[in-house]
Amino acid sequence: MTGKRISQTHSIAIVGAGSWGTALAIQFARSGSSVNLCARNASIAAELQSRRENCKYLPGARLPDNVSVCEDLATAVADVKDRLIVVPSHAFRATLSALRELSIDGQRVSWATKGFELDTGLLPHQIASELLGASTPTAVLSGPTFAAEVAAGLPSALTVASSNEAFASDLSKAIATSTFRAYTSRDVIGVEVGGATKNVFAIGAGLSDGLGFGANTRIALVTRGLAEMTRLGIKLGARMETFMGLAGMGDLVLTCTDDLSRNRRFGKALAAGSNAEAALKSIGQVVEGYYGARAVHRVAQKLDVDLPIIEQIYQVLYKGLSPRSAVSNLMSRPPTAEHLPTTDCH
Repeated sequence: MTGKRISQTHSIAIVGAGSWGTALAIQFARSGSSVNLCARNASIAAELQSRRENCKYLPGARLPDNVSVCEDLATAVADVKDRLIVVPSHAFRATLSALRELSIDGQRVSWATKGFELDTGLLPHQIASELLGASTPTAVLSGPTFAAEVAAGLPSALTVASSNEAFASDLSKAIATSTFRAYTSRDVIGVEVGGATKNVFAIGAGLSDGLGFGANTRIALVTRGLAEMTRLGIKLGARMETFMGLAGMGDLVLTCTDDLSRNRRFGKALAAGSNAEAALKSIGQVVEGYYGARAVHRVAQKLDVDLPIIEQIYQVLYKGLSPRSAVSNLMSRPPTAEHLPTTDCH
């Protein structure tokens, strides 16, 4: 099952050829778009050009003929309508700055990058606004989608969020096939907060399962993680219903419950006795939740938002707290109501 193409005329440059950037290139091409995939790593670019496959990050997924591979950013974005950034959060500002220098009238910018910027606590849309101004149409793609399954053409769905409804609609149509749906949203903040926090909770789920705590513990962590995600999002101006959708609950459940999640696998490695450095090395790709835990922790402290699970995961990752002690700390907290009034979140 690979999904039927929908005839269209659309061109897009995808900057970042990791597993997710490669999968998105395949999906946009499958839908009929002309795709320029920019791999800044010379060896990855050469492999993609010669073998038409990303053997390091997405083995077994062949690039369609309408995907062109290039190493040069200027070449990638020269003759396309849309630019999609798919890089880790720590590289987002630098990538966006490089694109700004190549600005071409009429081009639009989107991203599938997830996470708060560590130094500033800004979300990607805030960085984009700072660097590009308000006149450039922007959007974020997020949701419960493993790269390997999207590349294989398995039925999947995500959210495209933008304050520009026409841009969101265009992107959702440009990526759609008979096996892929993209829903639109105007809640950019909510979609980005979901993406920024879910990987941290996935580490917690990996720790829990790795310690053998069972299904009860896992679902409690997921459910209360959703509450914390929502609490932080509302504080930042998000809409509560966003967290009941694909970019909130959907992405959270996916990353917390399936071992295709590198963040979950990282947590399990820690539970098995690996230190953070060894666990990160064993994954072989960026584990966003490791860096995200520190960034979300800083934002929560700055905003004075109570995120008990995030706090304990941060303590495990950066302060040497044992995972079992973290669970004990969470279970010994004073009883409280499950649902707090919305006004308490502001």
